[in-house]
Amino acid sequence: MPSLQTVESFVHLVESGKTVEAMVRFYADHASMQENAAPPRVGKRALIQHEEAALASIASMQARCIRPVFVSGDFVVIRWVFEILDKQGQTVRFEELAHQRWEGDLIAEERFVYDPAQLKQPGPPQQGDGG
Repeated sequence: MPSLQTVESFVHLVESGKTVEAMVRFYADHASMQENAAPPRVGKRALIQHEEAALASIASMQARCIRPVFVSGDFVVIRWVFEILDKQGQTVRFEELAHQRWEGDLIAEERFVYDPAQLKQPGPPQQGDGG
């Protein structure tokens, strides 16, 4: 069961833009991560490689935790808001809930729940859209 202080240390790293460092420090070697109902990715190395590829595909990302963080036994729920600047200069605001199961001070399972429509880029203005 993680302490609130441990969870806050994890959150601080993510908010500081150190998501890979947070994964190295706080994910179990056998950890899994799942996006909505997609099949989970498994293994800390695979999770880190996926995160590094995602970060390489964008210009920048700013994460913010919307408190409170909920801790109940081995389970933690964090509400995140991300401001993502893509390489074309478009900013996307993305919000999700992370539901985590911890084993001691390490995350063993994490599932992200979000509306995938948030990721759709706005297209060029259409005739009659006023743009």
